[in-house]
Amino acid sequence: MSEPEAEPPVRHDRAYWDERYRSQDRLWSHEPNRYLVSEASGLSPGTALDAGCGEGADAIWLARQGWQVSAVDLSSVALERAAANAAAAGDEVAERIDWQQADLTGWDPGRDRFDLVSSQYLHLPPGQREPLFERLAAAVRPGGSLLIAAHHPSDLHTTIRRPNQPELFFTGDEIAAALDPVLWQVVTNAAPERAATDHEGRGVTIRDTVFRAVRR
Repeated sequence: MSEPEAEPPVRHDRAYWDERYRSQDRLWSHEPNRYLVSEASGLSPGTALDAGCGEGADAIWLARQGWQVSAVDLSSVALERAAANAAAAGDEVAERIDWQQADLTGWDPGRDRFDLVSSQYLHLPPGQREPLFERLAAAVRPGGSLLIAAHHPSDLHTTIRRPNQPELFFTGDEIAAALDPVLWQVVTNAAPERAATDHEGRGVTIRDTVFRAVRR
């Protein structure tokens, strides 16, 4: 097996992400993330935070299910695109979403505000990731869910393209270790496999980190 071709290093500033979104008409699929759908479909709609909302597919899906959504992203380019996508989905959907531009590494969502806090494939380095996840957890109301999905560290041992920055990847056990078990019940802590295609067109099996906990 040949060595995987690494993606360029990921930066965590607004200029980088604005330019990355400008580089393509659509950076991501317009489908909601699979683990948001699988984990949130059975939840009663309430208030949700989509942290790192990108082009808005997750926020739009949540709004269609009846959630009131606060959707936050660093990139104003992504947010403009997301708002347009929501408008195309209809007034009932668009009116349920509040789009906000903010740098999540310093942004405080407040405490006890949301019935669901979702972070999908938001890869920050240590030193930024842990304080963010702490703030996201604090934003969950009692009875609400914290949902985090990400690329699994084991992907770095496959031929799938990932940034050559091992520190960006983490497991559900690392998230669980930072939560007080008196206050949180872990519902999902998994690393499911899925099929993907690498940059040379070869089939490869990759994993995702999928974690959901309910605040007691």
